Amino acid sequence: MAETLGTLCDKLTIVKLKQYHSEDSGSLASLTDQAIQLRNEIDEFVAAALNRIIPLEKLTFAPNKVYKKGGNTIREIDGSIGEVFSLLIEINCTLWHEQEKVYEFERIPAEEKDKVVKHLAILNLERNQCIDKIDKGFRLVVESVGQIIE
Repeated sequence: MAETLGTLCDKLTIVKLKQYHSEDSGSLASLTDQAIQLRNEIDEFVAAALNRIIPLEKLTFAPNKVYKKGGNTIREIDGSIGEVFSLLIEINCTLWHEQEKVYEFERIPAEEKDKVVKHLAILNLERNQCIDKIDKGFRLVVESVGQIIE
């Protein structure tokens, strides 16, 4: 899969969540290696984009999200790259804990099950919107740096 800054940031947040929730020393060592690798990949990606090694059109993907928009209202995701990345972290944390409920779905009262599933769906849509916003924001930065240099 081709990576973007948003997808790399998303992966790093997941690795950090796994580190936070893990107690196994073997897993923690592996996750530490993964976190270092992802941080390095982010640094390399940013440098390559700023040096125009990565073409502008490869900094973003068209979202092409296919879902029923009616009844799936999500909040507007906006802000700087850092603000959106921070929101992505919050969403992934919430998503992690909501997903934990699904692992014991039989314990959730019947009247609450629909709410849990709907919340997961909305969180996933918001997560994807954060990834897209990070990518678009970064592309704008790279474009503006390129204009200054030219």
